[in-house]
Amino acid sequence: MQDPFYSKQKRSRGKNRLLEADAWLDSFLYDGMRSTGRVYTKIQDFFSLFSVRGISRFLVEIASDALSFGAMGAVLMVALALSAMDATASGEFNRAEDYSVIFLDRYGNEIGRRGIRADDSVALSEIPDFLIRATLATEDRRFYEHFGIDVWGTVRALLSNAEGDSSLQGGSSITQQLAKNLFLSNERTIERKIKELFLSFWLEANYSKDEILKLYLDRAYMGGGNFGVVAAAEYYFGKQIQDIDLAEAAMLAGLYKAPTRFAPHVDIAAARGRANVVLTNMVNAGFLTEGQVTAARRRPAEPVDRSEEVNSPNYFLDWAFLETKRIVGDSPELGFVVRTTIDPDLQTHAEDAIISVLREQGAAYNVSQGAMVVMEHNGAVRAMVGGTDYGQSQFNRATAPNRQPGSAFKPFVYATAFEMLGMTPRDAISDAPVCIGNWCPQNYGRSYRGSTTIRAAVASSINTVPVRLSIETGRQPIADMAHRLGIRNEFPVTRSLALGVASVSALDMASSYAVFANGGYRATGFGITRITTLRGEVVYEANPDQGRERVLDEQVVLAMNDVLNAVNYEGTGGRAVVEGVPSAGKTGTTSSYRDAWYVGYTGNYVASVWYGNDNYEAMNNLTGGTLPAMSWQKFMAYAHSNIEVKPLFGVDMEPRPLVIADAEGGEGEETAPERAPTLAPAAAIKLLDLSEKMREALANGAGGALNQAALPSNNESL
Repeated sequence: MQDPFYSKQKRSRGKNRLLEADAWLDSFLYDGMRSTGRVYTKIQDFFSLFSVRGISRFLVEIASDALSFGAMGAVLMVALALSAMDATASGEFNRAEDYSVIFLDRYGNEIGRRGIRADDSVALSEIPDFLIRATLATEDRRFYEHFGIDVWGTVRALLSNAEGDSSLQGGSSITQQLAKNLFLSNERTIERKIKELFLSFWLEANYSKDEILKLYLDRAYMGGGNFGVVAAAEYYFGKQIQDIDLAEAAMLAGLYKAPTRFAPHVDIAAARGRANVVLTNMVNAGFLTEGQVTAARRRPAEPVDRSEEVNSPNYFLDWAFLETKRIVGDSPELGFVVRTTIDPDLQTHAEDAIISVLREQGAAYNVSQGAMVVMEHNGAVRAMVGGTDYGQSQFNRATAPNRQPGSAFKPFVYATAFEMLGMTPRDAISDAPVCIGNWCPQNYGRSYRGSTTIRAAVASSINTVPVRLSIETGRQPIADMAHRLGIRNEFPVTRSLALGVASVSALDMASSYAVFANGGYRATGFGITRITTLRGEVVYEANPDQGRERVLDEQVVLAMNDVLNAVNYEGTGGRAVVEGVPSAGKTGTTSSYRDAWYVGYTGNYVASVWYGNDNYEAMNNLTGGTLPAMSWQKFMAYAHSNIEVKPLFGVDMEPRPLVIADAEGGEGEETAPERAPTLAPAAAIKLLDLSEKMREALANGAGGALNQAALPSNNESL
């Protein structure tokens, strides 16, 4: 009988499918794991055939790790090599220098050279064998044996240096040194050293040993602006490389590692000592015997006298060289002749004006450095003193914009006030305490005059007045005025700007004051008038008087000359006065006595003078009205002797008449040095040009009845 409580239920098809899927998945995973286990067991069984134990296992592990690290190292080496090989991709080598330049003074006489002296025209077979042996003995004795890197030489150098040997043991092979010269810079980094190694391998793979050695001898820097042994032989000994003797070859070979330190024109004793070391190296390397080098030791090389180059206006030449490269740009020419604006006579006395004053009074004021720039009203630089000793420091303090002008900056404030506010030198203004925020500047004597005139405020270098004027005009217009007149570097526009808290150069200060001297026209300092190629083709010719730009109104210039003239004759610039020469200028002294200035001008010249210390150490109460003004006066007294003293624009003062001094002078009376009478610059240049044209005419057969012997030389025509 059927159960009354039973009812037949319909089976769900969906639930059955889920159960089937679950069962299939369980079976698949189970079977898969069993299959994987069987495969793994088979792999284990296979590799068990290669199982090693003991020392064999240790060696296998080492080899395995070596292969792994070797693969990683290979990838790393390729990555490093890519950057090194990029240097060879262009197929071009580093240029030894940009240009070779011969500099002439304003009259056409050579005063110095800058840039390269290079010559690769001599074949390796023509270079004396003892120079090659001296090079190999000193730089790389196993050059013909190694693959670009002298491993043993590097180890020897490291050990020698660790023992404190100062004999300049070199660890780099000739190939490595050449790689650096051809492709890399002189930076001392690990990256550069790695590139050097790869490039050495590349050189060895692409050039023969003789080709590498020839490139090295042609491209090594030998001091004095010379690249390669051929140029160095001519420069130091006045000989062709084929004609040098053993002693001269040893001196040349001693220059590779430290060309500046051992250059014979810099330190002949050091050069000879180094040459003696080279001779010893040749004996130790087995290239020569002691008897063969004895004569060279007893009679060391005698270099050509280059003392005249030490007396060259080197600071000016460094600046002119940079200007030359800027002007010629990417010219394909490598050699130029540059006529400059420098006047050798004025240059000599500008140097004396700085050095003699420092020698006499520098210690008392704790000051060790000075700079001076002298120019004409159009910006032509006639003298530049960048420091007291070029041999000790080549840093040009005349062109570096890194010193504060102090009160010598105040003329920019007053020029802005005259221009914007319509003020005049006789206008009254208050000399009383003034503050900008929490900054309250004080006068030098910490006293105040009350009501005064602008002219008197400038003459006495009062501080509160320019600060008060800067509040009325705003500080940005003052900065704009300074840049407009000639200050080229940027400086922060702060509340203390009116008192000269800005960075300037002596060159720019002279250029700026020249605007006051010439009536308001731009007068950016320049040192180059003409550039020609070695073939005589004119590349550049300056004409500073053409298209002159007015940057200051004439009435403002008149007012500025009035107040700056008062500085010399009624104020802080009294020590700058030259009898019979109308002048104007401004003293400047910075806080803590770190900088002292005098910048002034006459109807003939403009000059800026700076004194200070390179380490910014405070001087002993040195102000712009003392040594700077004295140096300025000493130079200007000489510069204005035996020439026509021109009136100063806007200054009511009669210049002294031109009187040529008696050559014999007074009996028993010491007189200040006086300038020899000379032609006017324009006349001198015309005579030089005429002389050149007449010589060209004679050379071309067009001289007619002219007698070439009657033509003056450059010196005679002046």
